[in-house]
Amino acid sequence: MASATMESFEDLLNESFSETLEGKVIKGTVLGIENDLVLIDVGLKSEGRVALKEFTSPGQELEIKTGDQVDVYVERYEDRNGEIMLSRDKARREEAWIELEVKSENGDRVNGVIFGKVKGGFTVDLGGAVAFLPGSQVDIRPVRDITPLMGETQPFQILKMDRARGNIVVSRRAVLEETRAEQRAELVSSLKEGDILDGVVKNITNYGAFVDLGGVDGLLHVTDISWKRVNNPSEVLNIGDQVKVQVIKFNAETQRISLGMKQLGSDPWEGAVAKYPKGAKLAGRVTNITDYGAFVELEDGIEGLVHVSEMSWVKKNVHPGKIVSTSQEVEVMVLDVDQDKRRISLGLKQCMENPWDAFQAAHPVGSAIEGEIRNITEFGLFVGLDGQIDGMVHLSDLDWDRSGEEAVQDYQKGQIVQAKVLEVDIDKERIALGIKQLADDPFESAIDGFSKNQIVTVTVKEVQDGGMEVELADGLTGYIRRAELARDRDEQRPDRFAAGEKVDAKITMIDKRTRKVNLSIKAREVDEEKSAMAEFGSADSGASLGDILGEALSGLKK
Repeated sequence: MASATMESFEDLLNESFSETLEGKVIKGTVLGIENDLVLIDVGLKSEGRVALKEFTSPGQELEIKTGDQVDVYVERYEDRNGEIMLSRDKARREEAWIELEVKSENGDRVNGVIFGKVKGGFTVDLGGAVAFLPGSQVDIRPVRDITPLMGETQPFQILKMDRARGNIVVSRRAVLEETRAEQRAELVSSLKEGDILDGVVKNITNYGAFVDLGGVDGLLHVTDISWKRVNNPSEVLNIGDQVKVQVIKFNAETQRISLGMKQLGSDPWEGAVAKYPKGAKLAGRVTNITDYGAFVELEDGIEGLVHVSEMSWVKKNVHPGKIVSTSQEVEVMVLDVDQDKRRISLGLKQCMENPWDAFQAAHPVGSAIEGEIRNITEFGLFVGLDGQIDGMVHLSDLDWDRSGEEAVQDYQKGQIVQAKVLEVDIDKERIALGIKQLADDPFESAIDGFSKNQIVTVTVKEVQDGGMEVELADGLTGYIRRAELARDRDEQRPDRFAAGEKVDAKITMIDKRTRKVNLSIKAREVDEEKSAMAEFGSADSGASLGDILGEALSGLKK
């Protein structure tokens, strides 16, 4: 009876003791591992069991064996013969919360492991306590793939803790920013122009790439990426690329850093004048086409411009893209090199036969050609010739007798005509043609027999205010200006004459180039006066000048 009473008292004592342990963390000894359970002796009537998975942390291997002392959380005691419900996770969580609260108050960093993904972020194991890591707090810049970060122990900053709700919010970004600021201050304090650094491409724009140098960013301008032309940085760089750069400019006040990659290699422009002498013909590749020409790469980092005016002998006012295409291999000639300005002027047409030279060789001045009228303008006719070039027949070279405005009415676009080559100007790329020159100039034959200073009888064709037009022979006309109609000013009136009237006049000019003949009645009268003076004038005659002139004129009228 006494024994039974003692057992009953012991059971009540154990039960009472177990109940006081509920919700507490106590130490226990590992008795063994059965299947997926760990048996633990906590000094009570029966041992407790804890799932084996509660003894492993994300990314870590199981490190527990028989005899180990471990902390466990007493959840509840079933009954006198029941088992004790223990939890290793809750024990760790309790321990972790106490430690985390201290670190949170002190602003210390905590170590944790990202082990899962949830809506809006990720879960982090902080040594037993589970925290929430918002997606915006993972890194300084957006991270597309977080896989490499999972399962790795790394530092975090506690942003918020709520013990009652069991909520913890942490940030990895805050740790990175703090570290970055430290690195930035250290780097900036020692940075100087000319330094060669390793960096990571952080962002790419049209005008360049931003490179993270370890806490501080520098701009790598598109023109400093390579000696060769780079239209867009994305052609040669990608975000995340590891690059080696040189500090080419650093402003300590604004902390702006200009970087360069091409400066790490030799400048291809050194000795460019010797490498590319004027007149040299070279092979190149078209890299870029603009409205004003095409850029041709001669070697890595060396480009020259073929101006639109140097692209074709015959294709004028044509976009360069109609003549060459990007990546096309072409032969060019060096026209000029300015090493200081890093410019090379190239010519494409100079490597082709000059059609003006070829035309002159095949059709010298004076030879006859045949071609199609390509255009009719206010200046004359444009005739298509060999080599896709044009020659021009000026209005004045259409007809010997008719005006150009009248003669041009006989021609139409597309008509085949014959003409004579009058002039070839290779420098100005002009060819002058003449149609009337295919026949002899009627003026030449009509003027035959007439000479300057000759007195001729002419017929008045037309009386005008400024003079009158006269006919010397069939098809040959001349002109007497008003001032040349008489020696006396009072007689210089065109209305004294009538069409069809015949008068004597002196030829004062014969211009075969302009096909003009000028005459003068005044000059004839002056000559007659001088002749009379010579014939009748005498110092001993005693006659007056008026008597001599009167007698001379009377004799001429008889």
